[in-house]
Amino acid sequence: MNNRHSSTIVLRLLVFSVAGWLLASCSWLTSGGDDGKSERKHGILPHQKIRIVINSLGYTFPEGMNENNNPYLDYIKEGTNLDIDVVLPPIDAYHEMLNVIMTSGDLPDMINTSNSGFLSNYVKRDAIMPLDEYIDLYGPDLKRLIPQEAWEQVTFDGKIYAIPSLNEVMGTEIMYVRKDWLDNLGLEPPETLEEYVEVMKRFAESDPDGNDSLDTIGLSITENLGRTAPFFGAFGTQKSAWYERDGELVYSGILPETKEALAFLSGLYRDQLLDPEFPLNKTKTLEEKIISGKVGLFSAAWFDTRGPIEESRKSDPKAEWIPLEYPVGKDGHRGTYSTSLVRSYNVIPATSSNPEGVVTFLNFIAGEGHKTLKLGFENEVWIKRDGKMISNFAEHDRQKYRGIYGALCDTVELDVSKDRLDSLGEHFHLWDNIEKVHANLIKNQFESAPTPAMGKYNTKLQQLQDETFTKIVVGTLPLDEFDSFVERWKREGGNEITEEVNEWYKNK
Repeated sequence: MNNRHSSTIVLRLLVFSVAGWLLASCSWLTSGGDDGKSERKHGILPHQKIRIVINSLGYTFPEGMNENNNPYLDYIKEGTNLDIDVVLPPIDAYHEMLNVIMTSGDLPDMINTSNSGFLSNYVKRDAIMPLDEYIDLYGPDLKRLIPQEAWEQVTFDGKIYAIPSLNEVMGTEIMYVRKDWLDNLGLEPPETLEEYVEVMKRFAESDPDGNDSLDTIGLSITENLGRTAPFFGAFGTQKSAWYERDGELVYSGILPETKEALAFLSGLYRDQLLDPEFPLNKTKTLEEKIISGKVGLFSAAWFDTRGPIEESRKSDPKAEWIPLEYPVGKDGHRGTYSTSLVRSYNVIPATSSNPEGVVTFLNFIAGEGHKTLKLGFENEVWIKRDGKMISNFAEHDRQKYRGIYGALCDTVELDVSKDRLDSLGEHFHLWDNIEKVHANLIKNQFESAPTPAMGKYNTKLQQLQDETFTKIVVGTLPLDEFDSFVERWKREGGNEITEEVNEWYKNK
């Protein structure tokens, strides 16, 4: 069977399976969507019902509950006086299914997506509605709690087309090392890039765990050069951001500094200090290597102290992990990437009969309902004792599904965030890690809605970059192939994106 024929069959199967899933999951095709419209025409308050398509984020429900039957959804319904019909597409095909839903002919009132390209593409097609008037009337907490720079990322031609959910933490990666391995080898915690390389070399070649076998890894990362931000930071760059150079914004992936970082990583791979399996490493794979004692140095997510690092300690009581300073490069650079202020986008299809209901729903999640949806029900999940929040971990874990709703329109309240993180165990240093990440961000200077050219080219260009960078590091392409990549990136859409980015930068 040829590839084109095979792809066509797969696409048809996806469409048929999604169509069947839609019919099985909800009553869209038989619901009275037009009733609301006719009632509004006659000045009668419409029936307050909304249908929303949202992401499960991998959460599951306790036995006997589901996305439409649980106490947290009841809490939102009571707070908004809305009848809410929730649809959770399968997480593995979430974004593919959103596109099928958008062409289904019978759309929900709201769709949540983390894909900025989805937003820009459907704005361009006039398939989602501008929300300014509804936010003015029904979103006082949205206006109060969401900063202007976030609204700018969902504004096209002067109109707001999505309600953003905010990232609580503006970065992710922080270096961690096994101090017991350093002590075993008589090493101090590394600070400079050269000292980091020495630690990797000794971890790979000097039996740091003392098991008389050279079975440990100097540094492990994930596929597509994931978990390398501090090393790119030592060269003053990151893989996918925009920085000012000579008064204009330039894409970081094509900078000479990025080529230097790739040369550094390629050297680690050549000298067998970098995990040879990294092109196949998913995050879970990296975590398994940490837990099993194969890795003693890695760029952790700030929350990994409560994940693989804690599991490593349980697996080996001698494992002592400490955070490190970000590696400093020869020109004094250090740091990690900054994440977007916006985590996801809530859009209202142009056919929605109840946009005011959607805005009311999101306004409640962002404002009055934020603390409960973030922390869980007081006296069930947590209590306050002597001014400190204490969590019931069994209930916290059982009720994690509340995050499906809370993440739809997350806002940032620092006291709530600190209480929550400290209650999970101050010995995990979650709040300390966040503060350290925030103090070392290399800030992306493009802070706007995705440009039209980004929607058109970004997916292809990102794939090109991932493949080229990985091949350079493992040595199947020479370092100078980076220069060919830069020219191809510019030619195949990058120049057009750069022009649009700088048009925004000039007028911001």
